[in-house]
Amino acid sequence: MLSRVLTSLCAMTLGLSSLDATEQELRAPPLPVIPQRTFTIADYGAKGDNATDNAKAIQSAIDACAKAGGGMLVVPKGEFLSGPIQLASRINLCVEKGATLRMLPLDRYPGGTKEPADFISGKELKDVEISGEGTIDGQGAPWWPFAKKKDASRPRMIRLSGCERILIEKITLRDSPMFHIAIGGKSSDVTVSGVTIRAPRSDDPVTPSHNTDACDVSGSRILIKDCDVSVGDDNFTCGSNTSNVFITRCTYGSGHGLSIGSYTKGGVTNFTVTDCTFNGTECGIRVKSDRDRGGVVSNLSFRNLCMKDVRYPILIYGTYNAEGRDFRDLTKITPEIAARYPAAPVTPLTPIYRDITFSDITATTERGRRAGLMWGLPEAPMSNVLLRNVNITADRPFGIFNAKGVRLENCKIATPEGVNKLATTNAQVEIAPK
Repeated sequence: MLSRVLTSLCAMTLGLSSLDATEQELRAPPLPVIPQRTFTIADYGAKGDNATDNAKAIQSAIDACAKAGGGMLVVPKGEFLSGPIQLASRINLCVEKGATLRMLPLDRYPGGTKEPADFISGKELKDVEISGEGTIDGQGAPWWPFAKKKDASRPRMIRLSGCERILIEKITLRDSPMFHIAIGGKSSDVTVSGVTIRAPRSDDPVTPSHNTDACDVSGSRILIKDCDVSVGDDNFTCGSNTSNVFITRCTYGSGHGLSIGSYTKGGVTNFTVTDCTFNGTECGIRVKSDRDRGGVVSNLSFRNLCMKDVRYPILIYGTYNAEGRDFRDLTKITPEIAARYPAAPVTPLTPIYRDITFSDITATTERGRRAGLMWGLPEAPMSNVLLRNVNITADRPFGIFNAKGVRLENCKIATPEGVNKLATTNAQVEIAPK
């Protein structure tokens, strides 16, 4: 597990837990219903010798389990290499403690970097579970350099599309060639609980990983809880047509933070993050989009969070692909630079951010970084944003550009320029007295 050295103030913040059992129960999606049958991949010829390609054996076990009406499919102790496999409905793929399910290395993986299939996949399934206290290992290091080559592809570790009632629980996911968990295609009732996910930082001096997102989940009724994540890209992200997301009691290390976007067409709404810690994460909260991919992002709540040595505790912007050097370095954006950003007509793809609350947040930033940035578009200012009991210590002021209805209550945003000395342009900001 990640080592966490938190300030005493941070610990006090998390001690005031905003989550109770009633709220968690209300937020919990229905879980998969799996029949009480057990199958073992070894019974179908799988060998845990870390040499044999077990894809055919494992797929045969999955097919037999599905034909019987579903059940638990056990990966026993051992090191089982495998190529791509496809899940079926009403199956729990259980990787037992002491077991490793390992992707074939790049030089043996079907399709190579041209047309590799995702490792564990499923489409339009119902009642799917991946569990156990074992490990799924992607052997991703040889794949990561291909992230910068336009003609190369990489497989995702777990890819589920259009599925209902999904549970991923307690397992460890490590070093995926690309995303570790990718769930989308109007999936619903998704729970990711107690999962540990690891990959090197994207700026690791020895083996940097690229696009190793931990948990990309879009759809409806999503619960992420008690996870421990440190990767080389987004720690969590969701995109278009997503609603009712609840993230709680997670620990985040390296990575780009908890993200929404950049594609938000169809909207993102009812998104809550509570009782989480961030240590050395690039961003705490990151909401991003641009004029060619936006939608309405609303009813967001971030509360009871502790962040230490992050680059941006809060980052919300609609200029993700902004052209021009002056607009690219978010640390150096000034009110004067932001005021020069050109307006454009409002379209159905214009990013619109509204109804956002930050409460009971304590954060410190890396040296030279700003306390935060909220940057709406000139034609679509973000609106109705509340910061309550937010305490941030940083070297540069919090920037608020193109926004209206922003209110700070009992906040202490401390920089060398003073407390609650904000950098603003075209912004309506009210600072309530303490």
